[in-house]
Amino acid sequence: MQQRSVGSTGLRVSRLGLGTMTWGRDTDEHEARDQLIAFVEAGGTLVDTAAAYAEGRSEELLGSLLGDVAHRDELVVATKAAISARDGRTHVNASRGALLSTLDASLRRLDVDHVDLWQVHTWDPRTPVEETLSALDLAVSSGRAAYVGISNYTGWQTAQAATWQAAVPGRVALASTQVEYSLVNRAVEHEVLPAAAATGLGVLPWSPLGRGVLTGKYRTGTPADSRAATSQFSRFVQPYLDDERTMAVVEAVCRAAEGLDLSPVQVALAWVRDRPGVTAPIVGARTAAQLRTALSVEDLTLPPEIVAALDDVSAD
Repeated sequence: MQQRSVGSTGLRVSRLGLGTMTWGRDTDEHEARDQLIAFVEAGGTLVDTAAAYAEGRSEELLGSLLGDVAHRDELVVATKAAISARDGRTHVNASRGALLSTLDASLRRLDVDHVDLWQVHTWDPRTPVEETLSALDLAVSSGRAAYVGISNYTGWQTAQAATWQAAVPGRVALASTQVEYSLVNRAVEHEVLPAAAATGLGVLPWSPLGRGVLTGKYRTGTPADSRAATSQFSRFVQPYLDDERTMAVVEAVCRAAEGLDLSPVQVALAWVRDRPGVTAPIVGARTAAQLRTALSVEDLTLPPEIVAALDDVSAD
């Protein structure tokens, strides 16, 4: 698999990343192992998790596979902090103390002495941004993280954070931003992507398959084994299923796939992977078979006329 630099840094990763949001909850250890094997065999290196995924079980599961399925040095391990779940509610805390405490817990669960990329999972309006960013500096200076980034920041938040790090002597430059980006959600093109380009950040799109709807599996209903059929993810997927514009984009992707003798997954993933500024889409899969379909996009480049047609039908 081709490797790309993450923004203006020396960090290089595979141009597809493996997402592990469901590991430890909907994906058990056997399926996780099969996914990681398939990913590594395809030349993948970037594996993304978070302290909040399955309340830490995703990190634990990934940690149990490091050194077994793949040598630690063969992978770029990325995790995130600032979000936690308690009492059925999501809590955000990007204070310096909370972030560093979460990082230490992540290192224990992953059973590593450092992560390759540590990201602030989301903006915290209650904590001064300079305090949040100081935790990233400490993580790097203490050897607990090699590179740092942000996630789910708006355009102005991205610009503010990156500019602060670049302007203040001794600060560690941000490497990346992770944001939702797909053919059915191109909102980041207005402000976030220009801010990332101007400040030298690599872009790691999450949910590049539009929370699963771009696979085409929801065209005639909700499959029983799909995320939308689960209590955990139904509210996550449903807004796209209720949107006429989104479903029109899905139909266009499916028609393009039929014409090219490809799957909708391949078409949708190739489109976002090759967008300007994108480093590596983060692909999550329920099974290793689904992941292999996504990984098969490596040798695919969409014809320019197909890209133009998809750009047109999906434009905001």
